[in-house]
Amino acid sequence: MLTLAELLAQNRPVVHDGATGTFLQQLGLPLNTAPETWVLENGALIFSAAEAYVNAGAQIILTCTFGGTEFRLRRARLDKHAETINRTAAQLAKEAARGRAFVAGSLGPLGTVALKLGEIGYAEAVDQFAAQAHALAAGGADLFQIESMSDMQEMQAAIEGVRQVSPLPIFATLSFDSQGKTLLGITPTFAAKELAQLGCNAIGANCGHGVWDVAGIIREMRAAVANAVLIAKPNAGIPETRAGKLVYPVEPAKFAQFAREWVRAGAKIIGGCCGTTPEYIAAVRQEFESKPARDHRQMLIS
Repeated sequence: MLTLAELLAQNRPVVHDGATGTFLQQLGLPLNTAPETWVLENGALIFSAAEAYVNAGAQIILTCTFGGTEFRLRRARLDKHAETINRTAAQLAKEAARGRAFVAGSLGPLGTVALKLGEIGYAEAVDQFAAQAHALAAGGADLFQIESMSDMQEMQAAIEGVRQVSPLPIFATLSFDSQGKTLLGITPTFAAKELAQLGCNAIGANCGHGVWDVAGIIREMRAAVANAVLIAKPNAGIPETRAGKLVYPVEPAKFAQFAREWVRAGAKIIGGCCGTTPEYIAAVRQEFESKPARDHRQMLIS
């Protein structure tokens, strides 16, 4: 298997995985239930979900730890199990990958701009992320992915926490809304410059309002930091509730066509967020395997 640096240096897109939470819901996870609950109670399905993404062609998969800080797990009364959840989730993903994909330890926000609202202090936030990263590394994570952030201060706390306990690579993505900014008004240009200075190995956008805005966000980040390794991992559109279920409007084939636009804009790592499944990732993989690679040569590879 290639090293992560060798994978990123290849002149073709790197395929990331899709959603964790919404995919697990399709497999039976009740709505409004923390996905991390299943790490302890239904590890077989956590393994199966990760394996499905690897089998679909994902070269990087996330652990089921998006809400895995002790602070956030308090909502589900799982905070006392934070270390076990993170370590076990990494082990399950590693077993599912079996050397075919890299495992990215997922670190999500502490809450809805919890740091900005004063629900937690900066130093405690750093400690929270450090503890989570330590457990993920102990479970075998190959890198960390700090995702869906809206607040650069919280992003910095997460990066600082990770760096206190591990030298592993860090991917960092923010969630931008339809106005091209995060919830707290961070622009792609500002985010790219800040994340580059913080030494992240790859940066980009995930979640957000879906596939339509991603190419513009990636172009803006590319213009801000020309040599950045860029990540595009959006939702499958804005969901609608039908018969009590969330339905995402962008089908796998269309999602894969959008992915080609993200690559032309400068993205290196392509995947999905809410609403995407292994079927989406297989479509993305096929999109770049079955068509000419002329778009790839336009990319700037760091």
